[in-house]
Amino acid sequence: MSLRYLPGVATLKYDQAKCRGCGRCVEVCPHGVFVIENGRAKVIDKDACIECGACQKNCKFNAIAVKAGVGCAAAIIGSLGSKKAPCCGGEGGGGCG
Repeated sequence: MSLRYLPGVATLKYDQAKCRGCGRCVEVCPHGVFVIENGRAKVIDKDACIECGACQKNCKFNAIAVKAGVGCAAAIIGSLGSKKAPCCGGEGGGGCG
């Protein structure tokens, strides 16, 4: 079972046309969001993204964009110790209200 935080809120964006299949995103992603398939990266589990930014930082081809530290992972860390549910500001706004 892979980890889930809040579904549908990750800010991860991937442009397969820019990908050259180097595999760095697969190597650095701590949650297995990417695989290499048919010579290019493929996002297989966007909801597993914790928005750490490692994939974007290591992509030499600018195929990946993510708002590191502003999405779900930051919201969960910021909500620790409070009685409020985390509010991720990404797509879908899961947990906000």
